[in-house]
Amino acid sequence: MKNLKILVLPLLTLLMLSSCTSVRVVADYDKNANFNEYKTYAFYKTGIDKAQISDLDKKRILHAIDDEMSARGFTLSENPDVLVSIFTKEREQVDIYNNYWGGGFGWGWNPWYWGGPGMFGGNQVSTRTEGSLYIDLIDAKDKQLIWQGKGVGSLYQTKKIEKREARIKEFVSEILEAYPPVVMNK
Repeated sequence: MKNLKILVLPLLTLLMLSSCTSVRVVADYDKNANFNEYKTYAFYKTGIDKAQISDLDKKRILHAIDDEMSARGFTLSENPDVLVSIFTKEREQVDIYNNYWGGGFGWGWNPWYWGGPGMFGGNQVSTRTEGSLYIDLIDAKDKQLIWQGKGVGSLYQTKKIEKREARIKEFVSEILEAYPPVVMNK
């Protein structure tokens, strides 16, 4: 029994910590690309113009990418090694929780009866907007995609610009954590 506790506690801790991540990231890359060669970048205007989001959010995303690329040692250049493009998607996500025992104003619990006004069972339905941000890195010479990172997470509908900018920075930072890819030698 003691051994079971020793095994279960770290697994539960790991599960709890991994569930805290609010942006789920996946990345893919061209296994033939030499990522050590890429030192400079520019934004691929043609691809960015196709992203169906507000121009203000585009600026926020590009600024966050610029900050992250600079932090990774890249230099913005007129003659880049790599072109950076973005693509976005969003969808409404509906969450349904069965056997929801909601509460509210009511009598509550009593030894002679259960519940009262305000106590009910049923389903709880909530909706949220889930967004996907794709960041593409394209070899500037041959115009081939060499790396793509995708972040998926809930979008917070807020009037506060600071929260919106922070969420965008979180998306970009989490996605670019996967660059450069760890390439295994055969």
